[in-house]
Amino acid sequence: MKQNRRKWLRKIGLTLAGIGLVKFKTFALPAPGLPDKFTGGLPKQLINKQDGMKLGAFSVSLNVKDINVSKQFYENLGFKAFAGDIKKNYVVMKNENSLIGLFQGMFEKTILTFNPGWDESAHKIEKFEDVREIQRQLKDKNIKLTTEADEKTSGPAGFFMMDPDGNQILIDQHV
Repeated sequence: MKQNRRKWLRKIGLTLAGIGLVKFKTFALPAPGLPDKFTGGLPKQLINKQDGMKLGAFSVSLNVKDINVSKQFYENLGFKAFAGDIKKNYVVMKNENSLIGLFQGMFEKTILTFNPGWDESAHKIEKFEDVREIQRQLKDKNIKLTTEADEKTSGPAGFFMMDPDGNQILIDQHV
């Protein structure tokens, strides 16, 4: 009886969350355009996912000590090699939409990586913000960049910045 009740409550809870009437502790976003009494006055940028920069595919680039050991570990978590060359000490692994890059001896810290122009399968996105436009927007917001893309060029380019806690962020366009 309790289990059937739990299933029913979960089902109706998910249905209500889908139309934006319920927020779970895991933070289900309400549907755009709902009145404030349903959205709890959430900031517009959390409700309307179309606003903001389009940064492309996201991955975490990990500095690893032993690429073979790390590759095996992530394979045990269900990741599969997706790109790269383990003989050159780097491999990109994928599990559904999650991407992890394993890099041995190429950089010191973990890097949060965004790829404008790519989806999570490294397929070109037709409509995207060029890395140089993203760079201009960040500079307009007085965000300090540690390296910059040459704004006189087009095509592949990238730049680095740090978040307030010192985490490296790479915006790396390949198209």
